[in-house]
Amino acid sequence: MTEFKEMGLKPDIMASLNELEFVEPSAVQAKCIPFILKHKKDLIALAQTGTGKTGAFGIPILNQINSRGDLQAIILCPTRELCIQISQDMKKFAKHSKHVDITPVYGGERIDIQIKALRRGTHIVVGTPGRVHDLIRRNVLKLQTIEWLVLDEADEMLDMGFKDDLDAILEQTPKGRQTLLFSATISRSVYSIAKNYMSKAEEISIGENNIGADNVTHEYYVVGARDRFEALKRILDNIPGIYGLLFCRTRIETQDVAEKLKRAGYDTEALHGDISQNIRSKIMDGFKKKKSGLLVATDVAARGIDITNLTHVINYNLPDQMNSYTHRSGRTGRASKSGIAISIVSPREVGRIKGLERLLNKKIEYKKVPTVDEIHMKQINNYLEEIEGIDISGDVDEKYFVEVIKRLNKINKDDLIKLFITHKFADLITEHKSGRDINADIRNTTSRGDNGNMVRLMISLGRRDGFNIKELFGLINSNKNLKGVEIGRISLLHDHSIFSVDSDYADKILKFLAGSNFKGASIDIKATTRKDTSSYRGGGRGRSGGGRARSKNRKQASGSRGRSRGRSGRGRW
Repeated sequence: MTEFKEMGLKPDIMASLNELEFVEPSAVQAKCIPFILKHKKDLIALAQTGTGKTGAFGIPILNQINSRGDLQAIILCPTRELCIQISQDMKKFAKHSKHVDITPVYGGERIDIQIKALRRGTHIVVGTPGRVHDLIRRNVLKLQTIEWLVLDEADEMLDMGFKDDLDAILEQTPKGRQTLLFSATISRSVYSIAKNYMSKAEEISIGENNIGADNVTHEYYVVGARDRFEALKRILDNIPGIYGLLFCRTRIETQDVAEKLKRAGYDTEALHGDISQNIRSKIMDGFKKKKSGLLVATDVAARGIDITNLTHVINYNLPDQMNSYTHRSGRTGRASKSGIAISIVSPREVGRIKGLERLLNKKIEYKKVPTVDEIHMKQINNYLEEIEGIDISGDVDEKYFVEVIKRLNKINKDDLIKLFITHKFADLITEHKSGRDINADIRNTTSRGDNGNMVRLMISLGRRDGFNIKELFGLINSNKNLKGVEIGRISLLHDHSIFSVDSDYADKILKFLAGSNFKGASIDIKATTRKDTSSYRGGGRGRSGGGRARSKNRKQASGSRGRSRGRSGRGRW
């Protein structure tokens, strides 16, 4: 492996890297740094999150920056957190470089302060597309002098709806610039940017596209819908010292799960789109300092989080799209550390696990939710290991223990141990009073269809009414008492639709929807035994909860294709 000192970097850059104890470049750095130093050609670099991409573009750009010049580089990234992280890393790389200024600009902070910083002069701007575009419109940020344009996490910027901002920004850049596009995936939209704004770009790929890190192991647990939260608690209790991310599908579910965990005594915070920027910053600062061990987040809210020592990523529900799974699991196992990705799934989602295994080219190991006895023993053993590791040979004043030892000598040794353990784990024992096995029977499950607890309902709304999967979820979610209802197979037809629901909720749904209105049309709904062959095949079942089922066109909604961005697998909407 080539070392940084063999790359021909300037002494000031090498001084910073030595101080950071950077000796060997990562795979993406080893390929990209020499290319950017030697060539002015555009570059598309495909590499997963957490592989050292900031150094891959930041180090060679800083090595070529003219400290007496104007603005020379702009780095665009999807989120505030990633913007801050990149600018901090760049400043570390440039610590010994004289008069090199790096300015972050992002939403959620006062724009007037950022404007003043830009007017003082800077060499490198790191920004989010929305704020950069705003500063360009205000005629504050001028890009005519830039030599390097970096698009970091290009796929996520497009997924987050920044295409118009990116187009507007890229049109303001000079034709002679070098464009460096870094992305974990190469989608049509990413290729579109490459085609329109890049010239004969070189392509570098680190590992297989969309493949998870080698040092991340993958596990899944199978439980019924009503036991999902209990399974989560047991899994958490069986991982003492967890420091990780818990992914939920929606803002509502994220807040709900976080609040339940807090009430149950877990150190947890929620992160989603309804949280203000100031609160978000406080939550992230506390999480980085490990004041909380678990951050409950949506996919969008977690974008840009760059923490290298997360031990676990937990999927409370599988994501709608398989590619999102690799993004989630890539949050752990960074910087050569190992990590574990855990998924809690329903019996009907087991088929999706096989698809993920093919995507990852890795085995996802089936695990059983630990029993109460197993959890208690795990916690006790962990506590005993902590005690055994305490050094009491230091400056311990024996006088503090004389009276304590005298009092405790009256208690039998075995009884004393029982007292300490019972007192230490009283809350845990109370929390898990029920010792029942909550693992679901997966022997006879298949990836499609309904089970015996599902009832089919026929509703008088179809594609001609503009009715789709999203509208169905919206109708059910509009009643807070139906939160968590199980939805099975969905058939969207021309003038009506048929969907399956958990039998426990069927009467409530019939009562709630009968006679209500949809876009001015009165709704008729009834139970039926009729089956349709045109069912929506999004991968199985879902649970209501306020989320993002998507039906982008009628062809998808009607199920005439095998893939859709609607519900794929059970989970909160």
